[in-house]
Amino acid sequence: MLQISPSVYRSILILQTKFIGDIVLASALAKNLQLQYPGVRIVFLCEAHFAGFLTAHGIASEVVPFSRAKMRGSPLERGRELFRMVRTLRRHRFDMTVDITDSKTSRIISGLVNAPVRVGYFPTERPLRWHERQPANVRMKPFGFGKKHYLYRYLSPLEALGIDLRVRAPAIRPLPFETTRVLALLARHQIQPNAFVAVHAGASFAGRRWQPERFAETIDRIVRETGLRVVLVGGPDEVEATDRIMAAAKTPVVNLAGTLRLEMLLALLREARLFLGNESGPMHMAAAAGTPVVGLFGLTNPVLWAPVGVPSISLRPSMPCDCIGGDLCRRTDPSKACCVWRLEVDPVVDAALELLARTEMVLEAAV
Repeated sequence: MLQISPSVYRSILILQTKFIGDIVLASALAKNLQLQYPGVRIVFLCEAHFAGFLTAHGIASEVVPFSRAKMRGSPLERGRELFRMVRTLRRHRFDMTVDITDSKTSRIISGLVNAPVRVGYFPTERPLRWHERQPANVRMKPFGFGKKHYLYRYLSPLEALGIDLRVRAPAIRPLPFETTRVLALLARHQIQPNAFVAVHAGASFAGRRWQPERFAETIDRIVRETGLRVVLVGGPDEVEATDRIMAAAKTPVVNLAGTLRLEMLLALLREARLFLGNESGPMHMAAAAGTPVVGLFGLTNPVLWAPVGVPSISLRPSMPCDCIGGDLCRRTDPSKACCVWRLEVDPVVDAALELLARTEMVLEAAV
């Protein structure tokens, strides 16, 4: 383990080039580093549209953004974007880089930035080829502190650096003015805070999205049993799923998909009584906001990706999965497998009602 005086570290780069759920989990790493090294400057390398969220909530002092579209473009586009990123990062003269992306590109960037302390995984998630190298001089375990959840993959740098784990789960609270905006929005729809279920029916791949018609039936039954309202959330590319829910649901539903920035979405999730949705970034946002979660999983293992820090129930069909996705499904890839389609409505409704009852008792005790 590496033991260095906290005064040594003035600036730390965290390479997290994945998605919003990964960003949320990585926020716990940033918070622990801030506590260990008071006054340190935390900079994230991440996709451009996460920048405002990270800086507004104090997760990062600054963000160096990149374009995923360019990194997936032609070799010339990738080369230009990589050159721009590295040039910008080298200007910061980082004391430490922490590579929790663990990709070929992130290792190249970490090596080119060449901070005095470079933290990286060993072994890497995918074995290095003969022409690749791990530029880290501080090597961390694939999962830290003896745990197996992906949160502890992103907390593993702390163990490698000999830092005590003080913050064990992401906790991201909304900005006051975003809460004010959300309360006004809810009032326009005649919805009280803590009296609605936030439902997220989207995901990055069609096979990871539970059927909208099943969401609709589940919503109808939850509303009938509890009297709670329902608000649909999601990104602009997820409106097709929410439109199908709106068409199938028999109870009134408020559809806000495609209308909320991440900062406002967090504030809305904070006001929800319950979050119900596919395994996705908003699920982890809801948990970080402090809202109970029912998460719907397919091939992705909840042991690795379940919501953390709040009361939750993760549902997953029995495995191995009898494939029902046909040509759409890639059975060995959790991001392209349709196993979640095998979840029936009854267990999802039962889980939502159980979690509502369990957390209602906690709320009454708090009062």
